[in-house]
Amino acid sequence: MKTLSLDLRERILAVYDHGNDSRASVASRFGVSEAMVKKLLQQRRHLGDIRPQHHRAGRKPKIHAEHRLQLRQELTAKPDLTLGELRERTGLKCTLPAIHYVLVEMGLTFKKRLSAPPSRTARISAGPVGGGAAGKARSSPRAWSSSTNRRRRPI
Repeated sequence: MKTLSLDLRERILAVYDHGNDSRASVASRFGVSEAMVKKLLQQRRHLGDIRPQHHRAGRKPKIHAEHRLQLRQELTAKPDLTLGELRERTGLKCTLPAIHYVLVEMGLTFKKRLSAPPSRTARISAGPVGGGAAGKARSSPRAWSSSTNRRRRPI
């Protein structure tokens, strides 16, 4: 839904303040809801301003600047902390993905670097196996095929 222009907001309040019109009659005159008129009156009374309050809309962040500083300090001291451990150490009451998104926004990631040592230094296979056709030739008996044909093929 689009917000009402500042001009329309001023005209609604001027008509309401000027006469003995009710909220319902002012709302029907300007084609807005009665709740909108009520909201404008409350906003003027509490804030002294009737401009749209877009900056106050939406979900409020749970991770503030002091939390970000604390996260950076914890990761500087011990870079291999998990997201769960970070949440426990900082005392945050949020989800693990929320912490992840903040860390990414701060430029702190858990991505492995190419400079890290390899995870395994020993050989994986038991014996030497050649690449290509040599490796395939040793994997199954010579006269057999992996197809559904059960006949023996000549050698």
